[in-house]
Amino acid sequence: MIESIFSRLSDPARPYADGVSTLGDIGRHARGIRDAFARLSDPPDTPVCLCIEDRSLLLAALLASLAGGPRFILPHAYDRRVLEEVREVLPFRRILTDAAPGLPAGVEAVSCETCRPEHGDLAPVRSPDEVFLTLFTGGSTGKPRSWSKTPRNLFGEAFFLARTLGVRTSDRLLATVPPQHIYGLLCSVLLPFTAGARILPGTCLFPREILSALETADVTVLVGVPIHYRALKTDDLKRFSLRLALSSAGAVDAADGAFFRERTGLPVTEIFGSTETGGIALRTDASDAGVCIPFPVVDWKIVSDRLAVRSAFISPDLPRDAEGYFLTSDRVAPAQGGFRLLGRTDGIVKVGGKRVDLEEVRNRLRRLPGVKDAHVLALPLKRGRQVELAALVAGDLDPAELRAAVQTMDEAHARPRRLRIAAEIPTLPNGKIDREKIEELLSDATPG
Repeated sequence: MIESIFSRLSDPARPYADGVSTLGDIGRHARGIRDAFARLSDPPDTPVCLCIEDRSLLLAALLASLAGGPRFILPHAYDRRVLEEVREVLPFRRILTDAAPGLPAGVEAVSCETCRPEHGDLAPVRSPDEVFLTLFTGGSTGKPRSWSKTPRNLFGEAFFLARTLGVRTSDRLLATVPPQHIYGLLCSVLLPFTAGARILPGTCLFPREILSALETADVTVLVGVPIHYRALKTDDLKRFSLRLALSSAGAVDAADGAFFRERTGLPVTEIFGSTETGGIALRTDASDAGVCIPFPVVDWKIVSDRLAVRSAFISPDLPRDAEGYFLTSDRVAPAQGGFRLLGRTDGIVKVGGKRVDLEEVRNRLRRLPGVKDAHVLALPLKRGRQVELAALVAGDLDPAELRAAVQTMDEAHARPRRLRIAAEIPTLPNGKIDREKIEELLSDATPG
């Protein structure tokens, strides 16, 4: 498999980042990164942190690692606090960067601009199942978690996605998610490379910016996240040149998916999976009835209503049973051709000794008049080991109306006691919920 990765560089004139870089540029950068770290003479596989926004340079760094360069760390955010937290989990003393991030004390920055190739072509050195990259996620508690990845995990999934999604050399991709997150890394860095397609440089985050690129750049594949499909609920949305719309990092709201389909004629194709498991299934119907169709290369089974998976995309860090299956926290029910998602086991809490599904409470809140969105947490009480429900609600209603509406919900123990109204639910750059910010907003909410 490693040889097939490097064979993609055999056409150096082929564009990669549209109007910015070619595969020849990427190969040259990869040689430069490999040779720069060889000159530093660090012990073999000393981890190096990546803080790179440019997709071409990020791809070059990964290829350099496969060709004998260092093993890399990819944090979920490029700020000093996150880098310090990541360093506590996996110590490093060098950062390869194309910018100037705030550096923790004792860390040296190596600029991509200073990495010059000296000798030799790129040749595979690592095996397909050797760890070459460690990804970090923020985690539900805000503390970073690390996940090792092998070339087979990442490039293998990218090759599979290119075949399965039918991405071809004529495609031009637009991304609304940064490249340091697993979905952005796979679909906006590795996917265009393995498919021979082009990616627009930069990351479009705002609705007008996304629509402008769709209209003027002949974009055929949109790599989006749920929050951006919600932001695209505007009369200006059209089909343009799109033929494929992707999403991940959470479920697309049914109404948002239906609007996008009505305006463009395309379903939003959701990739279900996680950083640690890799991709598991595709879903093209965002409603509760939407069935997740597992990838043919993923073995799966249901164990006491929980999804267990086995595939080449799973991080080697995960525990497996005797047959090689990892038991996820996703609750599922069998359906024709696949399974339906029921929520997560880690979203079940006990309030007053009774089980409460936080996702179910969220869905009930979203059905209340005037509520556009909501997020529910179980916060510990100041005394004892009990918890109480707290909810941040996005909508156009006053606190008294919200509290009155909440009182109409069945089952008193499942009614949030702490409530706060916001213009929108805070999210991270990758489209996931910003739990830390929500906890901060709810910490001083007055119990009702």
